[in-house]
Order: sequence, then C-alpha cells, then structure tokens
Amino acid sequence: MWNNDEERTESFLDEESEGLCSLSATQRLYASAACLLSGIVLMFLSFVVFAIPIKFALLFTFGNVLAVGSTAFLMGPEQQLRMMFDSVRVYATAVYIGFVVLALICALWIHSKILTLLAVICEICALVWYCLSYIPFARRIVSDLMIRFCDTEL
Repeated sequence: MWNNDEERTESFLDEESEGLCSLSATQRLYASAACLLSGIVLMFLSFVVFAIPIKFALLFTFGNVLAVGSTAFLMGPEQQLRMMFDSVRVYATAVYIGFVVLALICALWIHSKILTLLAVICEICALVWYCLSYIPFARRIVSDLMIRFCDTEL
C-alpha cells in the first residue's frame, strides 16, 4: 500500500504486491538489501570453513541462492520466476540451478573437496552468465572478449 504523501514513479516497485506479500516499496527495498547482504556474508563465511566440504557447500550455496532471491522482494517471486525462465535466459537458469544441485551433491554425498570446489566455480560462472542476460549485449561482448583472449593465433 502507498501512503498519500508518497510520490509514485514508474518502476518495478510500483506494482502492488500480489499474494501474501503486502510490504511497502521501502520495506521491499530494505528486505532485498538485507537478503542480498546476508547472502554475500554467507558466501564469504563459507571460505572460512572450506576445509569441511559439507559446511562450505551449504553456506556458499545458501548464500548464493539468498543473493539471487533478494530480487524477489523487488519484483515479486512470480515475476522473478517468469524472468528467470524467459526464453533469453532459460538455459542460463537451468545451468545455474544444475550447478547449485551438483555442488550440494559433491559436498553432501561424494565428500570431495576438489569436485565441490569445481562445482562452486562453475556455479559462479553460470550465475555471472545468467546476470549478464539482463544487460543488453553483455553476453556478446563477454563472448567476443573470451574468444579474443583465448585465441591461440596471434
């Protein structure tokens, strides 16, 4: 709900909350920031317990999911899921979710530090690729740069 004294501007925060969430725009911004900050703190804390793959994978993956999920407060979970599975980023989303699951499997069932670390690195790369899909032409620029840097012909 909006107070009468608040000025409404066109943005993704203007839409009234759907479903169970009835937070104001300011409350949603604070919740999003708190969720993002918590996720980042958990990701950094995970490196403190890197020697224990189970704790590392759980802390890192939970922090990563919290950071990504923080945008659900801004646009709502339904809109976020629609955007995540849009045709432009459906493959990036699937790869990201796959590596989140793989990192947990490597830590919880396989108990391999190396495989867990590789899965987490791939998870980060998949998340970066997913995030680049929101920036026009960013994927193309990054692809061209990677081809240029990895090209063996000089």
